[in-house]
Amino acid sequence: MEEFNYKKIEEYNPETIEALKYHYKEILRLLGEDPQREGLVKTPERVAKAMSFLTKGYDENPLEIIRSAMFREEYKQMVLVKDIEIYSMCEHHMIPFYGKAHVAYIPNGRITGLSKIARVVESFARRLQVQERLTVQIRDCIQEALDPMGVAVVIEASHMCMQMRGIEKQQSATTTSAFTGIFLSDHRTREEFMNLISHKYR
Repeated sequence: MEEFNYKKIEEYNPETIEALKYHYKEILRLLGEDPQREGLVKTPERVAKAMSFLTKGYDENPLEIIRSAMFREEYKQMVLVKDIEIYSMCEHHMIPFYGKAHVAYIPNGRITGLSKIARVVESFARRLQVQERLTVQIRDCIQEALDPMGVAVVIEASHMCMQMRGIEKQQSATTTSAFTGIFLSDHRTREEFMNLISHKYR
């Protein structure tokens, strides 16, 4: 018989997990559930680990992420990373919102690795957030790290707090944008960016 030695390796702060477990167990009790029920015995620990993962951005430094891979380059055209998947948690209800981010900048002597742009988005998204702040944080981080001629960020997201509860509008979506430099002063550059992110390649 073939043996599989798969072992899942996860790293968490044990003290944080234990504290979260206690509180989630109490939450289950307050909701009218029995935390000792077979299906729920391990739920507090699972939720504690899930929340630690979903908010791991607090332990990351987005500026350092970009600065870890900066290069001198005299390229002065737009660099666009589009359709970056976003999964975040609304800070008002702690319910997910998800969507895509489109991030562009025009270098002014320095570029960064393309994956670093996506990692910056991920780092800010993995926190309790509002979409408006998330958009601005991504913009400001890239502007500060690279000092480019301009930065453009657009986020399109669906919010479960609007779809599952409250107004319950399942098809609603929210778009936010934030610009610096040439994307603010030159409408042609901004229009090029908007055209590029709306264009779907086959």
